[in-house]
Amino acid sequence: MPRAVIAALTLLFGVLLVQWLPRLPPYWSLGVLSLVAVVLGWRCPRWRWLSCVLLGIVWAAWRGASGMDERLPRALEGRDFVVIGTVAELPQARSDATSFNLRIEQATLDGKPVALHGHLNVSWYDMAPSLPPCSRWHLLLRLKRPRGLLNPGGADSERSSLERGIIATGYVREDPANKPLGSHGLCVNGVRDAISRGIAARVHDPHDVALLQAFSVGDTRGLEQRDWEVARANGVSHLIAISGFHVGVAAVFGVWLAMLVYAIWPRLGWRLPRPQAQAGAALLVAGIYSALAGFGLPTVRTLLMIAVVAIARCSRRGGSGVQSLALAMIAILLVDPLSVLEPGFWLSFVGVSFLMLCLQARGRGLSAFLHELSVGQMVMTVSLLPLSLWFFGEASLVGALSNLIAVPVISFVIVPCALVGVLLMGLCPPLATPVLWLAAQLAHAQWWLLEQMAGWPGAHWYLPTVQSWALLLALLGAAWLFLPRGVPMRWLGILLFLPLLVPPLDLPAEGAFEAWVLDVGQGLSVVLRTREHALVYDTGARYPSGFDLGESTVLPSMHALGINQLDVLMISHGDNDHAGGAEAVANAFPNASRYAGEPVRMKIPMQQCMAGQAWQWDGVSFRVLNPAADKFTVRLSAKDDAIADQKAKKNNDRSCVLLIEGHGGRLLLTGDISMKAESQVITALDPGTPLVMLVPHHGSSSSSSASFITAIKPAFALVSAGWRNRFRHPRPDTLARYAAAHVAVFNTAEQGAMPVNFPADGEPERQQGWRQRDPRYWRE
Repeated sequence: MPRAVIAALTLLFGVLLVQWLPRLPPYWSLGVLSLVAVVLGWRCPRWRWLSCVLLGIVWAAWRGASGMDERLPRALEGRDFVVIGTVAELPQARSDATSFNLRIEQATLDGKPVALHGHLNVSWYDMAPSLPPCSRWHLLLRLKRPRGLLNPGGADSERSSLERGIIATGYVREDPANKPLGSHGLCVNGVRDAISRGIAARVHDPHDVALLQAFSVGDTRGLEQRDWEVARANGVSHLIAISGFHVGVAAVFGVWLAMLVYAIWPRLGWRLPRPQAQAGAALLVAGIYSALAGFGLPTVRTLLMIAVVAIARCSRRGGSGVQSLALAMIAILLVDPLSVLEPGFWLSFVGVSFLMLCLQARGRGLSAFLHELSVGQMVMTVSLLPLSLWFFGEASLVGALSNLIAVPVISFVIVPCALVGVLLMGLCPPLATPVLWLAAQLAHAQWWLLEQMAGWPGAHWYLPTVQSWALLLALLGAAWLFLPRGVPMRWLGILLFLPLLVPPLDLPAEGAFEAWVLDVGQGLSVVLRTREHALVYDTGARYPSGFDLGESTVLPSMHALGINQLDVLMISHGDNDHAGGAEAVANAFPNASRYAGEPVRMKIPMQQCMAGQAWQWDGVSFRVLNPAADKFTVRLSAKDDAIADQKAKKNNDRSCVLLIEGHGGRLLLTGDISMKAESQVITALDPGTPLVMLVPHHGSSSSSSASFITAIKPAFALVSAGWRNRFRHPRPDTLARYAAAHVAVFNTAEQGAMPVNFPADGEPERQQGWRQRDPRYWRE
């Protein structure tokens, strides 16, 4: 095995070891490991592989520790800072706010300088002004440390913040001193923004504009959630913005450009050899194109690989593709060891590695190109299937066909046409309009086809959370399947996919059930499963920005838990933090029965829940305890007036209160009821098996009376609240009442998603929350 490959793999192994640590080692220990690594590499040639491992550990740990140390100190969270900074990347303007990345130049607190270095994720609400890229601003910001939601199958935003260098998040406070301070002049993101605006001025259809902006300069601000759903359904998300493949195409264009120059001026070869000139041109064009993408991680990886090949060619040294890939990996890990935290790192290197392993050269010409294109897509689809399920919880079974069509059309037709239009915008603006129009028509037709294919069976394929051992077996199976011809029994590689594709599910027994109080911030959502049925109680919020917790949290959690059908969707009442995500969940499971405490406040048709409703699943009983039926008795002639009054005035005491009772324990879901409605719940609740209670109204002072807690006598209580929420839920006086009754309270803000098991032959068992179950050093 080439030494470059050994060095890359051992360095990668060392970097990966650090990412599994719950805490990082102290700096002094990194110094000791560095010394050991240097001595091994210098004095013991046979142990140089271990030296690379140790260097990977030291480098990754140091970078991780530096990133965590740069975060806003905990003692300063929730304070107002005066910050002077530069708008980095491309701001995202929405109907409710403008979100942008601010690179800190100077920060003060109470008039004193504060050592803050890095980037901030900032939102500006209420009539935000224009925020051009690279503009400098003087702003009053309220900041807090990066903290995200942790759920089964959910994204880890704290990990992403570390990888991106985000040290705090916050929002702009209203202040007369907020003002622009000019700009740094010409910058890459400013050029990207200008090109995007130029495209928008020449193409009429807004969706076509968004597609061309993404294809040309990697500007995805105009794409909506539906567009990303179509892309995921077809497995073409990597083609929407500028991808590594597009950078490779740009490099080929650079080679052709150099060949054209030498064809026109042959004598140029006397001064500069043509192979070196072609390598330099490929690197130059690829670098310019990567800049248009904002130097995203996929483009940087490809650019480094091209640089390795170009340097080898310029130095007149040959090198195999495997060596180039290994050197590119080494370069990436040395530049940014935290890049291993991003899915794109693994999808890129694993995909290219499989292509090198499985594709054999078949000469040149159109037939060889078509063979590599078709077989290559099959190789990529099968080899990346395990990683797609591991990182995203879903895969596309139509992705191979979609990519077979989309890759050549987008990469060799639409993107070049769009780039020619962009080039003409600077050289000859009148000619840019028809070229961009043609690119828009091609993109429109291509996207229409992808939308049709997104509706095919298998476009969205979900599996429960993938275990690490099943992932490794599936990757080994993929390699086995595509070994060269002549290797016996290659078909056995399919068997190694079975643990991934048919995972075992530990379903509750008869009379037992499981519940998960999801981490949805300042809101509520509970997923419950018996042996053959499932129920969702509340769905979290949907925000004006379009961010929907029903779609981003509830549905991925259900898929990760292996819940592929929903029997009942119950929304306690109409407040957004409980009902906002209901539409997304209902659309995903249209056959589920729907109940709500305030159906007239819902955006989708729902039935009224009321005390006395009951049913049974798999030996588990369900009974609604609130609201009472007499609250909804109205005169027929006054029906419209009653509905109008109910729409105008919300009432937390109309919340559906649901009691779930298994053989070994009970769960009481209380919504946002106040002390006024607690007496009815006490009256309706019979003595029985040990009970676990959801704390009413997120632990507000107006709920959880001492008499209610004493009458319920829960084994323990669960509260769903947001981290450092503005309501300060759960309130200290409420927690004091639970403490006085010797009832332990567990909070999603501290635990992440909280699973509780209600076995048929034992008392309820609270399992570790998602924040404690899989600890990592970057999590708060």
